[in-house]
Amino acid sequence: MSALTILYRGPLSSCDYDCPYCPFAKRRDSPELLRTDRAALERFTAWAAAYEHGPLSVLFTPWGEGLVRSWYRRAMVELSRLPHLERVAIQTNASCRTGWLAEADLSKLALWVTYHPGQVTEQRFLAKCAELAALGVRFSVGVVGQPEHLAAARRLRAALPPSVYLWVNAADGLTYTDAEAAEWTALDPLFGYSRHPHRSAGLPCRTGESVVSVDGDGTVRRCHFVRPPLGNLYDDSYRAQLRPRACPLGECDCHIGYVHLEPLPLYDVFAGGVLERIPHGWSGPGAPVSRSSAGPAG
Repeated sequence: MSALTILYRGPLSSCDYDCPYCPFAKRRDSPELLRTDRAALERFTAWAAAYEHGPLSVLFTPWGEGLVRSWYRRAMVELSRLPHLERVAIQTNASCRTGWLAEADLSKLALWVTYHPGQVTEQRFLAKCAELAALGVRFSVGVVGQPEHLAAARRLRAALPPSVYLWVNAADGLTYTDAEAAEWTALDPLFGYSRHPHRSAGLPCRTGESVVSVDGDGTVRRCHFVRPPLGNLYDDSYRAQLRPRACPLGECDCHIGYVHLEPLPLYDVFAGGVLERIPHGWSGPGAPVSRSSAGPAG
């Protein structure tokens, strides 16, 4: 039986932060939508518990902030305890309390944590990272490569334990000079992969074969960025559509998409940590990050 990775995104789109570069900043979901999101997530969790076709991994990629909602915290705990679950991870700003993590199987749970300068103080964010580390939670930390965030990112890298990987996402629509890129690469040796969109048209990609995205209603697509559906999760119609596929888009500029492109070495770079974005064998800045190269120079 082959392994399957699911990127799950329900209807939740509200967030407790107000980042100027995010369209969902400080957005409020109606009580009805929150109930719909909760029911959809509980249905998905029940499906995952009954899954019998092999190892399963899940990355939650909500438009908003999930962990401030009790049902996402509960889903993370419940999924981490499944015997056939290899990894459950979520993209989060880590603004929630951490006590719930004590109930989870931390050998299977991981967090992809984004630091948003201007939304949380540096001291408060670092204290939350220290809590996660003390609990033994596996996590990465990252920032968006906005020029005004560079100084904060440098302070963050200096304050974090070397064992915590700091990633940098290139800001949407921003072109970096070589000198600017070098400043971000000094913080994240893999920034070269994020700096430019990747040409993907016709290239083989694991999405649609061993990786799929799932919406709240169970619609399965090959990834978040290719919209034609492959079927539905809950009637098993998607399974007949799983096969090797080439990317139909011209380029891919998001990490959760291009990490699955087969011509890129990122499954080696992040071996054992693809979902939570932790490089294989990471031991600190300046050390080799993987069994492959540290990334393209340009």
